[in-house]
Amino acid sequence: MDKIAVLIPCYNESKTVEKVVTDFKNVLPEATIYVYDNNSTDNTAELAERAGAIVRHEYRQGKGNVIRRMFREVDAECYIMTDGDDTYPAEFAREMADKVLQRNVDMVVGDRLSSTYFEENKRPFHNMGNSIVRKSINFLFKSEIKDIMTGYRAFSYQFVKNFPILSKGFEIETEMSIHAIDKNMSIDNVIIEYRDRPEGSESKLNTYSDGLKVIIPGLFEPPVRTLRATIPENESHIFR
Repeated sequence: MDKIAVLIPCYNESKTVEKVVTDFKNVLPEATIYVYDNNSTDNTAELAERAGAIVRHEYRQGKGNVIRRMFREVDAECYIMTDGDDTYPAEFAREMADKVLQRNVDMVVGDRLSSTYFEENKRPFHNMGNSIVRKSINFLFKSEIKDIMTGYRAFSYQFVKNFPILSKGFEIETEMSIHAIDKNMSIDNVIIEYRDRPEGSESKLNTYSDGLKVIIPGLFEPPVRTLRATIPENESHIFR
């Protein structure tokens, strides 16, 4: 079992993946770096391997599918999940890992929204979606997660091995947040800086179609979970 595993799902990140792997190796030299390539048509996999990552391939398209495979295959005391686009600085990873390893936190959220996200992110619909989902989930659950949809997180072994991944795509981050709240897991936040993608690097998130997939679970899944909890066990099959 790894002490710390850094998990990097990637799709066509040849512009940045080598730097991302190198940065995390420098900050967490004891960590094992895993890059899971999701049908890239560029040389993402080759560059990640050259930088020192263990490279594996997931052929079912979608970030949720990649993370499901990662969580199933990798065993570690602490997991750091980040993106391969160099938008999440590696220097915050040590603080996030320490919260899991030393304070027994189950999920540490890399909070972009309290820092530079709204200045750096140039896509207004993304900004609006983040605000809507954060406010709705925190209101419904009376929680205080600062960034519901961030892709930069740290997890305990308990979280990873007990998280039933249902999503196939980018809505996976919202699902993680809801799961941690719903199961009353220990959650903490670390304020991080956010960098916009470098020139020549393109976001894989479709502002409108993927945005709706992210927002709808954030608005409707919490009430459904709450309602399910009030249904007797022998009748709960109607929600399955």
